[in-house]
Amino acid sequence: MTYDRLVCANCAAPVTEGRCPVCRASRERMRERDQGPFAGLSPAMLAALLVVLLGALALLAQQTA
Repeated sequence: MTYDRLVCANCAAPVTEGRCPVCRASRERMRERDQGPFAGLSPAMLAALLVVLLGALALLAQQTA
């Protein structure tokens, strides 16, 4: 589910429109949450990064053994 489909329980309008104070507060919380270090990465990119890191870990473990 994406944020643009969320409906406010207070005013029954889409949260992205920000019609009431509850909508506006929720919209701001969502924006703050989307500012994390991995916010711009797609799930496919995160999976690829995980595969690369696991491969590097396996290579390191093989070299030390």
